[in-house]
Amino acid sequence: MGIQCSRLIPCCVNSQVKASILEAPDTEKEERSEANNWPAFREFSLEHLKNATSGFAVENIVSEHGEKAPNVVYKGKLENQMRIAVKRFNRNAWPDGRQFLEEARSVGELRNQRLANLIGCCCEGDERLLVAEFMPNETLAKHLFHWETQPMQWAMRLRVVFHLAQALEYCTGKGRALYHDLNAYRVLFDEDGNPRLSTFGLMKNSRDGKSYSTNLAFTPPEYLRTGRVTAESVIYSFGTLLLDLLSGKHIPPSHALDLIRDRNLQMLTDSCLEGQFSDDDGTELVRLASRCLQYEPRERPNPRSLVAALAPLQKETEVSSHVLMGIPHGDATFASLSPLGEACSRKDLTAIHEVLENIGYKDDEGVTNELSFQVWTDEMQETLNSKKKGDVAFQQKDFRVAIGCYTQEALNDAMQAQVVSPVWHIASYLQFLALSGLGMETEAQVALKEGTTLEAKRSETSGHK
Repeated sequence: MGIQCSRLIPCCVNSQVKASILEAPDTEKEERSEANNWPAFREFSLEHLKNATSGFAVENIVSEHGEKAPNVVYKGKLENQMRIAVKRFNRNAWPDGRQFLEEARSVGELRNQRLANLIGCCCEGDERLLVAEFMPNETLAKHLFHWETQPMQWAMRLRVVFHLAQALEYCTGKGRALYHDLNAYRVLFDEDGNPRLSTFGLMKNSRDGKSYSTNLAFTPPEYLRTGRVTAESVIYSFGTLLLDLLSGKHIPPSHALDLIRDRNLQMLTDSCLEGQFSDDDGTELVRLASRCLQYEPRERPNPRSLVAALAPLQKETEVSSHVLMGIPHGDATFASLSPLGEACSRKDLTAIHEVLENIGYKDDEGVTNELSFQVWTDEMQETLNSKKKGDVAFQQKDFRVAIGCYTQEALNDAMQAQVVSPVWHIASYLQFLALSGLGMETEAQVALKEGTTLEAKRSETSGHK
């Protein structure tokens, strides 16, 4: 796939930033939370979310967000480069569109650093979709049960349960004490490695499915009797998460309680944690788990008491989460850039041109066969308008405007390329250059990071063949 390389190199990027550059800002849509600069909750059109996810492309499915069929979660990107997670419900879920909207708006009022905040929804025809902040570093289940490079450290496990307790306390204080199927898949990690609670589980139950999984061994006893979730049921599930973090395995609560009663804590504790914590800390966590797993709901602690009990146990509080997790962060992400990535990061246009030539990148190869005629026509018209404006400015020796127009043209080309092929790393690199040329440095860094990630995955895939 080729794009007009002659104008791509001086500047370049992805079709989702188009509106933020070409259109006047919509103040209602861009309203921000005063405290933490979170976007206000909004309703998206189905077309908008299709564009953000490249037509709900298979490549954008993210199973790590813990959703099971028939629901699917896609990663996507808005015009302002904000990355999002889009949960698309089964068509039989939420038959009452008004009820869905009311529930989504209610959850969307929540804004907290311990949540993967819900920022919008879509309700068109039979379609029901939720839009939340995207968490790029997978789930607790992945890091706890299926780790590849290093097991989760004790200090990080304590931080996870502390942050989770804080999330539950915040939700309870806002009148959202009920959480459906709290488990290790519902705890996600943001770009800094901090744990966040998915807001998808805060939506009230619908025809989407039951509140708890079919594994009865992990289900709160009162739910088995009544089929209803209560605030105390959530605490029971929190207790199972404490066991997960302590053992590194998904142990049935009944078995864990037998081990606790027999004082056989060694069998309950993850062998990877040996020497990382004191007997007192281990005993306190076991005691707290036992309280959460009490058969009688009224005997379980509330979220506020969980926070109070876990606060004194926090270790290595001065160490960032991404360090404890062993997750690349910031400049470390670009420590081993490819020649193309390194040239882009330096904005060395000569070096970029040489690399593209060496890898056989060809100019002026159309992509119309992969786009609908209408989409291609719109893109071409936009590019032609930008080029025409730039040519006029150049003739008038208004070079600043000319460069901006040509950069916009390159950006449009790169955006078109990413819509056609969401996993093509060169499109992201070219986006970085164009965004930088337009002075959008924050968005540019997002594109550069995405390019390095896609290229690394491509190299890894090629190496396995």
